[in-house]
Amino acid sequence: MSVAGILLAAGESTRMGQLKALLPWRGTTLLQSQLREMAAAGLSPLVVVLGHRAEELRALLPAGVSVALNARYREGKSTSIVTGVGALPAGAEAAVIVAVDQPTEADILRQLAAFEGSIVLPSINQRRGHPTRFDTSVFPELRAITEEREGLREVMTRHEADIRYLSVDNDIVRANLNSPDDYQAAYARWGKEG
Repeated sequence: MSVAGILLAAGESTRMGQLKALLPWRGTTLLQSQLREMAAAGLSPLVVVLGHRAEELRALLPAGVSVALNARYREGKSTSIVTGVGALPAGAEAAVIVAVDQPTEADILRQLAAFEGSIVLPSINQRRGHPTRFDTSVFPELRAITEEREGLREVMTRHEADIRYLSVDNDIVRANLNSPDDYQAAYARWGKEG
């Protein structure tokens, strides 16, 4: 099965005070680390959605990664999801959508890619985590989301009964780097080299 990876990295990181994609993580930047984990998990093709400081970030991307430019990134994350899903080739049967500020690891991505269902989330101790895997049946809805209609939440609510959970024992699936404090705590735990 062809499972694509979409990395959302278009935002301005206003709450962080510096661009999240460029934060140090595992000996490189968060952007490059996320892509390394996605590639190691076998996700293909890899699509990175860029917006704010796109050319600067594009220069850091490895060969073989596609770029989807989101001109509407200031309108919110929904526009990046629409852009990323819209950039997938026709043959993609599923996609794992990863936010640059929600660090993940290849093992989690590999398990998600292999786990079938229209929507699959990792969970730890009965609590939802990220990233999310969507199969092709949900792509038309993902291409139609808007911030006004709660974006991704609307799709998740509509398919609540169909969501499947991959149980994991790594609480990195709950990490969210929204503020400098969040980042420092996560970096101390997961972000150092090795």
